[in-house]
Amino acid sequence: MKPEGKALFISERRQPLNRRIAWVMIRDYGKAADLALPAHPHMLRHACGYALADQGVDTRLIQNYLGHRNIQHAVMYTATNPARFERLWR
Repeated sequence: MKPEGKALFISERRQPLNRRIAWVMIRDYGKAADLALPAHPHMLRHACGYALADQGVDTRLIQNYLGHRNIQHAVMYTATNPARFERLWR
């Protein structure tokens, strides 16, 4: 059966997943994975930014993709990746 609506995450009952439930699930999965700090949904956004930077995606593109108004909020993802300099002088 196809779920109705445009929800990205749905419950077992095929209803949009409640925001609070999604937050609790991420927190609990973080605990189960024995992460060093408490997991929260915004970490997924950061993980996306760092993954894009690790792939060499341009900072402006990361800014646009994540919807940052200020480029400084996207620079943090590229600033921590020293591998971005490897292809400069080949």
